[in-house]
Amino acid sequence: MSYFQHAQSIVESSNIGNKTRIWAFAHILPGAVIGENCNINDHTFIENDVILGNNVTVKSGVFIWDGIRIHDNVFIGPNVTFTNDLRPRSKQYPDKFLTTTIEEGASIGANATIIGGITIGKYAMIGAGSVVTKSIPANTLWYGNPARFKSYICNCGEQLNISLICERCEMTLTIKNLHISGEDTI
Repeated sequence: MSYFQHAQSIVESSNIGNKTRIWAFAHILPGAVIGENCNINDHTFIENDVILGNNVTVKSGVFIWDGIRIHDNVFIGPNVTFTNDLRPRSKQYPDKFLTTTIEEGASIGANATIIGGITIGKYAMIGAGSVVTKSIPANTLWYGNPARFKSYICNCGEQLNISLICERCEMTLTIKNLHISGEDTI
């Protein structure tokens, strides 16, 4: 085995990448695909139709349901809640669950709720406790209930100044024809 599996975890998938760490009380179903160098914390559950990229961190108390796609270098904070069915009923299942995509480098804060069928863009950041009900553009910070656009951020996570330049790493973001939740087009 080229990954670490805690003795108190249940790993049914044979598709686990090298150097991934799976801690106690995690349960990964047989169809799940987990990339390399991931960290799957205690008390997590990952269903069959789930794909995690490389270098993904899944903190404790996260359940990742069918239809969730998480790209490389994503951070999922403790107790983040994903949904995959907008009209759930007991013992009534859709033909196909909604697909939710978390793009490369995005971060989702503790206790955020992510409604099924949306995309969170590259390097976007969702604040703790937020309820995300629509797709989120890349390099933006959103928080609240419902989550609202707060600022543009750099790939390193710092807020960009008025000229859309990161004062920490000096990255410049260029935005054309972007419309954010009722905000003016930039």
